[in-house]
Amino acid sequence: MSSSHIIKHPSKVIRFRQGIANLGPGILMAAAAIGASHLVASTRAGAEYGWQLAWLVLAVNLVKYPFFAAGARYTAATGESLLHGYQRQGKGYLVLFSLLNSVAAVASTAGVCMLTAALLTQFVPLSIDILAALVLVSSLLLLIIGHYKWLDSITKIIMFTLTLTTLIAVVLAWAHQWGQPQITSTADAWQWANVGFLVAMMGWMPAPIEVSTWNSVWLLEKQKSQSINAKQAVFDFNLGYVTTAILALVFLALGALVMHGSGEQFSDSGSQFANQLISLYSQVMGEHSRYLIATVALLCIFSTTVTVIDGYSRTLNLAWQLLNKSADSSLRLNSIMLFISLLGLGLILFFKGALLPLLEFVMILAFMTTVIFAWLNFRLMTSKHLPKHHRYGPNMVRLSWLGLIYFIGFSSIFIFWYLTKL
Repeated sequence: MSSSHIIKHPSKVIRFRQGIANLGPGILMAAAAIGASHLVASTRAGAEYGWQLAWLVLAVNLVKYPFFAAGARYTAATGESLLHGYQRQGKGYLVLFSLLNSVAAVASTAGVCMLTAALLTQFVPLSIDILAALVLVSSLLLLIIGHYKWLDSITKIIMFTLTLTTLIAVVLAWAHQWGQPQITSTADAWQWANVGFLVAMMGWMPAPIEVSTWNSVWLLEKQKSQSINAKQAVFDFNLGYVTTAILALVFLALGALVMHGSGEQFSDSGSQFANQLISLYSQVMGEHSRYLIATVALLCIFSTTVTVIDGYSRTLNLAWQLLNKSADSSLRLNSIMLFISLLGLGLILFFKGALLPLLEFVMILAFMTTVIFAWLNFRLMTSKHLPKHHRYGPNMVRLSWLGLIYFIGFSSIFIFWYLTKL
């Protein structure tokens, strides 16, 4: 076979490697999603309520899809980020996004950082506050030194490792329960008292909707080093999104199969929660696997922390750049990263090591702002300045309206529930 023939007809191996190389923004988004929403909310839902909330996990992933998809589809169609699109509709829309995004940046950074610190207590006998500070410093150093290329490379490996480990744990747990009497749930997930938990779980399931702007910005960053067409960009996003939805059910299954019916509940304390989480794996995979599982989980949530700081900082930096018509600046980006991290650490110190209350606060905040971020993306994907063949069709429009009604409905229920508690 001639060399010219090989060049004209690349092998399947070469095409596969090229396909893997094209992956990036969607996988980064998945890495950001597989944090508290999966390790904490999904696992806790399965542990406390068995399989009752499995359909709710699928439902919220479905109704959020069109708003997340906007990040990849808009950028692939226009060559600009969602933030540029917000500005095209009016400066006020970009200002609104930036204000809410700033609050979300601090809250989310605090949440994932404390979870990382909690897992780190399995290896280092220091307080969560000190470990959280170390996590933030390490994240900032990695971002300042490596930026996007580091994230793009390491995240694929960590995602694959955690996915494989969790799948093995669930399969072993399922095999162990095969033929055993089914546990009848005594806790009703749909009691009025559980509204706060349900809303919190949906807030970060699979992630806050503003994460769609990260996918948009990361896609532009990826295109600086290699050419990515619209089809590849949408495939990358869909792969990441479907992966997060499936893994949400996998983590719920882990909690339902191992912990549900045991009478044990997750502790609010970060260090105790981390110990309980790792025990879910070691109970089915053997105590010898404990530190391996703890390492994988730690790397996963640490990569989430790095990704969260990077994603929020990049979108805030770009918003500042667009609003003030200024040039891009690495110094400003690094300053934003530092400022978010310091405020996030302040929030961690305020909650004094109480992991679950902090995460519940952050997730509820995320859900209450979901409808605004979703509305901004819906306006953009149906706006007239977007070429008609790139706008959302009838099915996506219907799904978008269903999502908006869903968010408004649950937000209204939560507000009423909260007021009745006062």
